[in-house]
Amino acid sequence: MRKLTYFVACSLDGFIGDEQGDASAMFRFLDEEYLDFLRTEFPETLASHARAQLGLDHLENRRFDTVIQGRHSYDLALKEGITSPYAHMREFVASRTLGASPDPNVEIVADDVVGRVRELKAEQGGLDIYLCGGSRLAGALVDEIDELVVKSYPIIYGTGMPMFGTGMPMFGTGARITQFALDSVRTFGNGVIVRTYRRER
Repeated sequence: MRKLTYFVACSLDGFIGDEQGDASAMFRFLDEEYLDFLRTEFPETLASHARAQLGLDHLENRRFDTVIQGRHSYDLALKEGITSPYAHMREFVASRTLGASPDPNVEIVADDVVGRVRELKAEQGGLDIYLCGGSRLAGALVDEIDELVVKSYPIIYGTGMPMFGTGMPMFGTGARITQFALDSVRTFGNGVIVRTYRRER
């Protein structure tokens, strides 16, 4: 069984971006030490255009071969003219409004995203599944998340998009209080803390 991992950046007060979803305030923490960690441990979580700019196109996927994200997260790439932001993986976008996929590498999941994720998790072989966001999709899939990798940045937004949002009842099954166990903590000189949790079944 493959795992669904929510690999997410957030502020100290639990927001993954401002009210419009802009997370650019976190980019200032991408120093050499932290980038080396991402390159070494999670190279596939860097978008394809970022991998090209950093000269990392040659890196093989280590943890994930599939990515799923919500419409608003995907729109950030579309606004830059990028139709396949994670071209080095299988891509899925949860959206009831996007219509036809703008790219052959991107499959649109228009309904029952929980069921589709369960199908992906049940596939034999392969690597795990990267839940890229956003907030509402994570809220809809909270019961399917097997692992959390939370990259906490030393900033406070005050308001914005929470790690787990609401508003996608057609996709979700209804979240319950869920407990995760802490597996590891890694700290960086820039103040970033990366915590990894596993779901307690």
